[in-house]
Amino acid sequence: MELLENFKAIEVETPVDKIIRQIRELIITGYLRPGDKLPSERKLSEKLGVGRTYIRDAIKKLEFVGILNTLPQSGVVVNGVDIAAMEGLLSNIMKIEKPDFFSLVETRVMMEKFAVQQAAVRRTDEDIAAIQEALDKYNVRVDRGLPAENEDFIFHLRVAEASHNSVIKTMLLIILPDILKIYIAEKVCDKERKAKRVMQHEGILQAIIDGDGDLAEKHMIDHLHDVLEFSKK
Repeated sequence: MELLENFKAIEVETPVDKIIRQIRELIITGYLRPGDKLPSERKLSEKLGVGRTYIRDAIKKLEFVGILNTLPQSGVVVNGVDIAAMEGLLSNIMKIEKPDFFSLVETRVMMEKFAVQQAAVRRTDEDIAAIQEALDKYNVRVDRGLPAENEDFIFHLRVAEASHNSVIKTMLLIILPDILKIYIAEKVCDKERKAKRVMQHEGILQAIIDGDGDLAEKHMIDHLHDVLEFSKK
C-alpha cells in the first residue's frame, strides 16, 4: 500500500481547461496585451476545433476573475492584470474543476456568512444602492416567471463587494458559477423557493442597512439552508 500511495490520479484536462491554458500562455508571452481583443467565438471555435459552448464557458470563467472583459460593441478584451496574480488565479480555476458539490456549497456558506456580517459594518451608501439595484432586478425576473439565477449571483456578489474584502469576493467569483451551473441543471429553485428567496434577500439587505451584522448573518444562513441541504444529497 505504501508504494500505491505514491501514485497520483491522472488529471484529464477538459476543453475549457485547454482553452484557458492557451489564453494564459498568449498573455504571459506577450502575444495578448491589456486592451487587445480576442477573436470572435465563431473564429475561436473553428480554429480550436471545439464547440462554441466551450469557448463561452472559458471566457466566462476568465471574466469572473477579471482577466477578460466583454465590452458592448467591442467584444472580449484583455484586462490590465498583474501577471503573477493572473497565474495564481488561472491555476486555481483549473484545479477547482470537479470538486464535490457539498464542499463547494459548504465553502460558499462560510464565506458568505463572513461577507454579509462585514458588509453590515463596512457598507457605504453606494454599496447599499448597488445591492438594492441587484435585488430589484432579481425581483423583476421572479415576478415575470423568468430564470433569475444570474440575478441571484449578482446580488450575492454585491453583498461580497460591500464587505470590502477583495479575497472573499475573488473566491466567490471562482466557486459561485460552478454552484449555479449545478443548481440550474438540477432545477433546484422552483417557483415557491424563488418567492421565499425574495423575502430572504430583502431581510439580508435590511439587516445590512441597519448595520446589524449578527442578524444579517442569520438571514444569510437561513437563505443558504436549502442549497446546503440539497448538496448533502
